[in-house]
Amino acid sequence: MHKNDNTTDFKLLKVISLLLDYPSCELFADDTLDACKKIVNASVLISPDVRTQIIDLIDHLQNLGELEAQSIYDGLFERGRSLSLWLFEHVHGESRDRGQAMVDLMGQYQHAGFTIGVKELPDYLPMYLEFLAYKAKTTEDIEIRIDIADISHIVTILAARLKQRRSPYLALFYALLQIAKKPLSVVDDEIAKLTGELRDDTKGAIDKAWEEEVVDFMNAKQENRCTSNENQQYIAKNAITAQNQTDIPVHWVGFDKNTKHAAAH
Repeated sequence: MHKNDNTTDFKLLKVISLLLDYPSCELFADDTLDACKKIVNASVLISPDVRTQIIDLIDHLQNLGELEAQSIYDGLFERGRSLSLWLFEHVHGESRDRGQAMVDLMGQYQHAGFTIGVKELPDYLPMYLEFLAYKAKTTEDIEIRIDIADISHIVTILAARLKQRRSPYLALFYALLQIAKKPLSVVDDEIAKLTGELRDDTKGAIDKAWEEEVVDFMNAKQENRCTSNENQQYIAKNAITAQNQTDIPVHWVGFDKNTKHAAAH
C-alpha cells in the first residue's frame, strides 16, 4: 500500500477538528486561523473548490469575531439534535448501545496512546477527527480514509442539513467526504431523502422535545433510556477493561457501509 507523509497531509483533519469545535478564544488567539489557512491551501486531500470554501469559512469567522461566531455556532450545532456533532447520537440515540459503543471507541483511543479528558465523550466528531490526525502519524493513509468512510453516512446527513441551511460549515463536511473518496453528489441525494423533515431547532420544536422528555421520577420503569451521565459512568466503569483490549470494533450499527476494513488488507 502507498505510504505518504501522513503527518503533513492529514494536518487537514486537525484543522477541520479545530474549526468544527466550539469557537473558543483560543481559535481567535494569535495567528491560529491564519495558520489554518496555510494548511488548507497546502492540502492535496481535497479539491481546489473545497479548499476555497474552507478559506471562505475561516474568513467568515475572522470577520464575525469570537462572540458572534459563538452565537451562530450555538444556534447551529447545539440547538436540537439534527446537527449534533456526537456521532453515536445519530446511531444509537441515548440507548445503552451507545454506552457500549463509546467504551469500544475509547478502547481504540487508549490502544493508540491517545488521551482525552475524563469528562469528554469519545464520539464527539471534532475529538474523533483529532484522534485520526494523531493516528495518521503511524498509520497508512488508506486506513485513515477507511475510518472516515465508516462514518460517511453521518457526515452526509449532517452535510445535507447544513446545505439546506446555507451554512458555510458545509465546506468541512465536503472535505471529509473527499478524504473518504466519496462523491459530493451524495449530499444532494441525501437532501432528496430529507424532504419533509421538520427542523428541530425552532422554539416550538425545542419546547415539544422538552415536554416529551419529562421524567416521572415516581415511576422509574417509565424511563429506560441511558442518559449522558449514565453513559459517562458506564465508560468509566469499563475503561480499565478497554485498556487491555486491542483492535476493538466500533459499533456503527444501523448503516450500510460500502467500505470494509478487510478490504484494506
